[in-house]
Amino acid sequence: MKRALLLLTAGCASVSAERGHDEVGRLVAERAGSATGWEHGTPEEAAMAQHLDALLAQPLTRRSAVEIALLNNPGLQRTYEELGVSQAQLVQAGLLKNPTLGGSLGFPVSFTTLLEYETSLVQDLVDLCTLPWRKESAANQFKADTLRVAHEALEMVEQVDRAFISFQTEVQNAALVRREVQGLTALHALSEKQVQAGNVNQLTAVTERASYAELQLQLTQAELKVGAAREQLNRLLGLWGARTGWQVTEPLAELPAADALPEHAEALAVRQRLDLEAARLQADALARAVSLARSTRLFGRLEVGGHYHLDPNGPRLLGPSLVLELPIFDQRQAYIAGLEAEHRAASRRVSELAVQARSRVREGLLALEGARAVSQHYATFVVPLRGQVVEQSQLHYNAMLIGLPTLMAARLGSLDSQRAELFARRDYWLARFDLELALGSALKAPTEPPPRPETR
Repeated sequence: MKRALLLLTAGCASVSAERGHDEVGRLVAERAGSATGWEHGTPEEAAMAQHLDALLAQPLTRRSAVEIALLNNPGLQRTYEELGVSQAQLVQAGLLKNPTLGGSLGFPVSFTTLLEYETSLVQDLVDLCTLPWRKESAANQFKADTLRVAHEALEMVEQVDRAFISFQTEVQNAALVRREVQGLTALHALSEKQVQAGNVNQLTAVTERASYAELQLQLTQAELKVGAAREQLNRLLGLWGARTGWQVTEPLAELPAADALPEHAEALAVRQRLDLEAARLQADALARAVSLARSTRLFGRLEVGGHYHLDPNGPRLLGPSLVLELPIFDQRQAYIAGLEAEHRAASRRVSELAVQARSRVREGLLALEGARAVSQHYATFVVPLRGQVVEQSQLHYNAMLIGLPTLMAARLGSLDSQRAELFARRDYWLARFDLELALGSALKAPTEPPPRPETR
């Protein structure tokens, strides 16, 4: 009865559209807070297009950008399809080989003799006996592929986060430079009038012109970087044509008051990283394949069945049939050696990923701490002090104690400090994303940032 159920199950196996995708969706939602959109298999094109247009009709946020990428990034879509390939292999591993039906006719030399024929029906017995082991190994491989796809989706989340933060930074950087260009335009015009009136010497005039020209060049470069950052985000989101006209209105987030870092971060990463777990399952699947190959090395092909023979001049014969492959020349030693090498390589891959995970966590913690310190130093000391320098320089310029080049130098120094603080804040968030990817899950929600000191 049990064997009959096994045969029935093996014959009725089928590929399910959502199998594997639901697990990927659960893992991504659990660790990144966003859905892949593939939980029920391949999304319908019309529904997906409508959903994308609805998301892009609103100002783009980090969360909506991640949602779009998880659903629409072409490379990630290709990776999702690999789950279908892996599932098909899983189903194939659970199917029995088809039985072989053979027959022959014997034509008489004399027409007075009746035809002689025989038939046989055989089934591979080794294939039947090894079916449970093959199914278990394939199931482990499918689970490993599911974890690998989920890890690649999480990597996509990190890439989109980085690209979105970079775009916000470049937009604000260009706005800072543009504001300063607009602010110095009036001073530049005043300087030109003073030159024409003969009130300013040539050295002062040339120095002012050079500073203003360099600032205009910085604005051009900043605007080019905005365009490059936009296109990088477009590539990750899989957008083109009219859909590239999205807008981002929210500014780069301030630093949280404190970072909620997990205890025993290295051990946590080794325990919960999906790529590491996938590598473990891959190594386990190869270990089972090695064991199966060793246990069946002397039975390359063993077919049993029934045989029926009809001799018109003799009795009808019905009996068992046996076909046995003799392992004389090939005992599968090369195949087994290859599997053993693959298993050793997979085991070393697990060790390699574990070492890398621990190192990246340590590196991420250092980078996060350093980026926080640099950003806070700029925001607390450098930017306010540079603002005070501008204030004092303006007072001295109004009292005709300094010239226009000195005032412009003070303002450009303040601009440089604000831009440096902006990029330091960006580096903090990039370091945070790197650490989350190294840990294999998002950090706890950050606390509210402290009030930001005013910048003049």
